Amino acid sequence: MDDKMKDFLTFKKMITPMIIQILFWIGVAAVVIGGIISMFSYGGFWRGLLMVILGPIFVRLFTELLIVTFSINDSLRIIKNNTKKDTE
Repeated sequence: MDDKMKDFLTFKKMITPMIIQILFWIGVAAVVIGGIISMFSYGGFWRGLLMVILGPIFVRLFTELLIVTFSINDSLRIIKNNTKKDTE
């Protein structure tokens, strides 16, 4: 069996970071569309404008925090593999 497939099937390779990137773009689109709709509703122009400007930044921060969690996991796996080689 191919190493990549084995890593995928044994959950050593995470696919969640790729899914998080897709969710980021969906979140940005939702925030911008929501902000534009809010801009043209009664009395919501400034609120909508803030959503269009700040919304993607907050979505980015949230998704980056999720990605950092998986990066830590990958780094710990590398450290574990390196220490296992040193003790052998």
